[in-house]
Order: sequence, then C-alpha cells, then structure tokens
Amino acid sequence: MLRRHCADEPSGLRLGRLLHRLTQDDPGVQESALAELELATQLVCAGVRLSFLPESRARTADLECHLGHERFFVEVTAMVGSVARRRIPLCGVAEADEQMEESRGMILIHRILARVQQKAKQLADYCEPVVLQISVPHTDWQGWRAGRREDPWLDVKALAGAVTMLLMNLPHLSAVLIALWDVEPLPSRAGISLANVEVVERSRHHWAVPRVRMLVRNPRAHAPLTRRQVEVLREIL
Repeated sequence: MLRRHCADEPSGLRLGRLLHRLTQDDPGVQESALAELELATQLVCAGVRLSFLPESRARTADLECHLGHERFFVEVTAMVGSVARRRIPLCGVAEADEQMEESRGMILIHRILARVQQKAKQLADYCEPVVLQISVPHTDWQGWRAGRREDPWLDVKALAGAVTMLLMNLPHLSAVLIALWDVEPLPSRAGISLANVEVVERSRHHWAVPRVRMLVRNPRAHAPLTRRQVEVLREIL
C-alpha cells in the first residue's frame, strides 16, 4: 500500500531500506523501521499524501505530508530498552516496591524528555509545522506471553505536563506524538486536563496497539498545526 501511495523514487529507496532493516538482528534498528512504517501507514489511511524523505548527512525529518494545500513534516524515533528494576531491600518490601515502580515511571519520563531535546536539534531549521513521534515499543515479548511482564507505572498527566513545559522552549517543534506500549497508567489524581494534550488509554488486553497514545501540541510553536492537521493526528491516536 505504501509503495502504491508513495511512488516517487526517493520514497521507493527509503521503503526498501526500511524493509531490509526489519530483517536485522539489532532490536533498535528493527523498532525504528517498524515505527516509521506504522506511522506512515496510519497517515495514508487518514487521507494524508506523503513521501519518504531521502536519508542524507544533513539531518532531516522522515516524512513530508500534505493535506490539500497544507504541508507538515514528521520525524519518527523509537526508544528501545526497558527501565531496569533495582534491587528491593528485604524490609518494607511492599513500600519499596511501590517506590521503585514510581521511580521507573519517572526515569521513563526523563528519558522521553531527553529524546525530545535531542531530536529537536535536528529539526530546528524547519519553518513549517513539524511533528516528532516517539515510540516506546514492547521490550519483553517473552515475558508478555508468559504473563510475567512488570510494566512501570506511569503518571500520564505528569508526562504531558513535562513535555508541554519543554516544548515551550522549543518553538520550532509544533507537536510531539508519543506511543507507549509497556506502561501501566496511574489513576488520575486530578480532574484538570491540559487543552493542548490529547490522550488515549487502552486496556492491556489490546496487545496489538500501544497502551497509551498521546498528542502534545506546542502552545508557543512558531508554526502551529492547523485544525485539519490536528484532526488527522487525533484520528491516528
């Protein structure tokens, strides 16, 4: 389907490389390629005309997207590696276990913020809307199949707030899409929600889709997303 919708030569070359990377033994290479192919497929199904941008030494986005006369760019990255569980002391096991779970969630938030900052540097030259997608894929398929997975608890609202605060210092970045597979969302402790954030949470039984998908728009973006672009990104959540 992607070859049919992205018939230009650069897209064909990029698709060939992405499909080849799916056969590699490196999980990071595999997950990065899979995240890019998955998002491109979702965008095409949502009515976006897109092309894969050629790889070059000058760091650029991955996808050029068109909605009518509107254009925006998308960069896709995957974060491979779980947040390691530290050893728990023998005394106060229940309390320590709860603290470790919250700590793992905070470590994940800091990792996501660091990735946003890292990727924002290569997108600083764009004058049109540019979106960064961060995918945090499954890290333990065998554990998931055996029912042994211990996903970190994540305060989704804390993540949304932290990303929003960071984006306000990165006005060239229009929005961040986040797809989280191995997390357990914490129950919400407050009824307040951010107007620039869209969140979709699913049950752990929906194993074929991320547990949490989030769109965080930058309130101070120099090139904010248009209404149509926001609607499309909401649709793929």
